[in-house]
Amino acid sequence: IDKIRELMPDASISADAIVGFPGETEAQFENTLKLVEDIGFDQLNTAAYSPRPGTPAALWENQLSEEVKADRLQRLNHLVGVKAAERSLRYMGRTEEILVEGTNHKNAGQVMGRTRGNRLTFFEGDINELKGKLVKVKITEVRPFSLTGEVKQLVVV
Repeated sequence: IDKIRELMPDASISADAIVGFPGETEAQFENTLKLVEDIGFDQLNTAAYSPRPGTPAALWENQLSEEVKADRLQRLNHLVGVKAAERSLRYMGRTEEILVEGTNHKNAGQVMGRTRGNRLTFFEGDINELKGKLVKVKITEVRPFSLTGEVKQLVVV
């Protein structure tokens, strides 16, 4: 990861994590938190383990309680949000190419798309004119998992 970030500082690092697998110890969970802290994922999809019928782990006797799984998931998600907010700061004031995908369901006057690193980005625009197009957007606001900006120019490809 360090080599990737050295050669490609804007590389987006994503992964999946499941907490509460049968037999997971607090020390093992703490190692997961340390990994998230050290890597600083741009996106980490998280879930608590749930037994699936027909799988060997579903039959294991060392299942963790729902309370332990919920606590670990909450702790992991908190750290993921903190690290994502730190990673988002690198976008502030930059102009990014955004591939427009659709409208912002919370603000009808805005469209949404994604940076090359898959960061969700909102800005004012007409979806009928911009959908499927690349737009240069200056980032004016950052949040842990999304950005807001203003259109600078349409990219002609």
